[in-house]
Amino acid sequence: MKILVTGAAGFIGSHLCEKLLENEQNIVIGIDCLIGPTPSSLKQFNLDKLVSHPRFTLILQDLLSTNLPELLKDVDVIYHLAGMPGVRTSWGKDFESYTIHNISSTQRLLEACKGLPIQQFIYASTSSVYGEKDGKVSESMEPSPLSPYGITKLTGEHLCRVYQTNFHIPTVILRYFTVYGPRQRPDMAFHRFIKQILAEQPITIFGDGTQSRDFTYISDCVKGTAAVLGNTNIIGKTINIGGKERASVNEVIELLECLTGKKAIKHYTKTTIGEPKHTWADISMAQRYLHYSPEVTLKEGLQKEIEYIRSIYKDEIK
Repeated sequence: MKILVTGAAGFIGSHLCEKLLENEQNIVIGIDCLIGPTPSSLKQFNLDKLVSHPRFTLILQDLLSTNLPELLKDVDVIYHLAGMPGVRTSWGKDFESYTIHNISSTQRLLEACKGLPIQQFIYASTSSVYGEKDGKVSESMEPSPLSPYGITKLTGEHLCRVYQTNFHIPTVILRYFTVYGPRQRPDMAFHRFIKQILAEQPITIFGDGTQSRDFTYISDCVKGTAAVLGNTNIIGKTINIGGKERASVNEVIELLECLTGKKAIKHYTKTTIGEPKHTWADISMAQRYLHYSPEVTLKEGLQKEIEYIRSIYKDEIK
């Protein structure tokens, strides 16, 4: 099977490519233009295991300017993970980048799929589309994003649905809940916290730290994502991909202190706008259709991310 992964140099994208290549029948094409908050050097690090693989091809181009008919030639399945991430930076003048990379590029890719024998178009969305909800969040709940970022990702979902309705492109939407682990973006909380604690620098906590998240370890996320491949029962469905356990930010910091043996220097600041107080995924749809069962505990996952942070910042931390 020939599979295109957009955003292949990113956190989830690079792990997904590696997972897909475990099946010897798969050929993977990865495309990435190396945008976003992750430095190019770290994205190159993400690609280390992939670039020498005989069944992997890397294309360093932008979806908005690349030759899509050529890119999609003989492609069976598309995993569309490319986009501009981040809630806090989606306000103000930077919003234009979000509209370009999360909306326009998605529309251009879907438009190019018209008339092609694509078996699946899998769109990576986010729990940010839900907004503030009480208790477990199911896919049937009405989305109500709190940030421009969430709005652009929800717009991508709507584009997938109208292209499926009108042009029969077989779309599947996955909503990820706070994915973490090795290769996590440097602007994300766990990456920042671990690096700063190891370097004995102050960590910034937005709000009072009681906000909680449904944390999803990267290997669990990728297993669920890869399980979509070839599953015709989920065409047209939207599915949550959540984690094994929830925790507050303060609880995470306590765990990091225990795992690193270092005391965090905590600096609390005002609550950031655009983010819900709590997230909690109802994963019954994923369990039913993907046989999804997250396995990695928060303690195990954080330990692995600590090891990763030590390896990439070995010259900066003790």
